[in-house]
Amino acid sequence: MTKPVWATPDRQAELVKLFVDSGGFCVFGHSECLNPSHHYEVYIERLIDDWKETDRFDWLLERKAMHSLGERRYSAGRFNSISMDIFHDKQPLFYREALGISGLTLTPFAKVRIGSSYMRLYVDLGESLRGTSKNSRRKAMRYGKQLPQSIENRISDIVWQAVRDYLKS
Repeated sequence: MTKPVWATPDRQAELVKLFVDSGGFCVFGHSECLNPSHHYEVYIERLIDDWKETDRFDWLLERKAMHSLGERRYSAGRFNSISMDIFHDKQPLFYREALGISGLTLTPFAKVRIGSSYMRLYVDLGESLRGTSKNSRRKAMRYGKQLPQSIENRISDIVWQAVRDYLKS
């Protein structure tokens, strides 16, 4: 006859110790105990059920660990390492969040977030907005309106330079 899976040597020793300590009666040492859940037979049945449940849970965890690839799961599905590399390669290096005027130097600056991080840079744009009307500069600062393409290119070059310098250090 084979032993049940739950009957490890440590657990068998614990059952024997429990029987010896209780004398086969109340496991909590009460004399003439009237509570049936304290009796040895009933108590060890619940104890064995707990061990079986623990073994089932451990087996499920072990099975998941064996069959998973050890990759992180995301809400949209699973990214394997190749598709994650492709995804990150397609992401921009930085995101321009806003344009503004510095209260200290009264010059324009750009608020830039570095891609895949929470780091933000405030890049001084200097005289790069010259060549546009005051009204279009104000609309760009206040409402995020589009500047002429030549000005946008200058801003992108300055921001790219600042991000590259930051990433080098």
